[in-house]
Amino acid sequence: MKKLVVLSGAGISKESGIPTFRDNDGLWKSYRFEEVATPEAWQRDPELVLDFYNFRRKVVVEAQPNNAHLLLAELQKQFDVQIITQNVDDLHERAGSKNILHLHGEIRKARSITDENFVTDIKGPELNIGDLCPKGSQLRPHIVWFGEAVPNIPKAIEIIKTADVFLVVGTGLQVYPAAGLVDYVNPNAQKFIIDPSDEFYVKDFRHFKENAVVGMQQFYEYIRAILELKI
Repeated sequence: MKKLVVLSGAGISKESGIPTFRDNDGLWKSYRFEEVATPEAWQRDPELVLDFYNFRRKVVVEAQPNNAHLLLAELQKQFDVQIITQNVDDLHERAGSKNILHLHGEIRKARSITDENFVTDIKGPELNIGDLCPKGSQLRPHIVWFGEAVPNIPKAIEIIKTADVFLVVGTGLQVYPAAGLVDYVNPNAQKFIIDPSDEFYVKDFRHFKENAVVGMQQFYEYIRAILELKI
């Protein structure tokens, strides 16, 4: 079974109603990321940071996987699918995908501020001041904030090197270090990108110039047709 490695980003979840930091509407007009998504913000005003992520978590809990998420799960019947996601939501999991590596953390989990290896599910939609780990330390969102290292990058590189088919969906490859992962794709792999921009170009990638849901349907039909031709 060939290996399909997917790099997914905020665009795939936006179509489920989850806004991104780049959106100039709603919640995001109220905050700069420096105020709510950095270690300095946590030191300055942890309650504000927790309130911000409690709001985001509520949005995630209420959102549902869209057809792009569902089609990736469906492709597990034909491929060994590994998803590397920049998203902190759990929509890939809820759609049925099994092998998911979160680069930037998971919003429905918390970790200890003194023991980064202690990670736990958040019971309910909120994490508040006074929610402690077993050692008595405050829990923080299990999120990689701006200015923090991305510990899963080395693991992502090793996964990408094994791809027979590589797909980018929902990301314009603007955020590093995740954007640099495309440099590690095997030159012999088939490479695809789904992005609506007219100006988007990555050498040797077949470009589906659509948003995530429409583009994923086109990719699904294309890759299934290739498989049928080879049978």
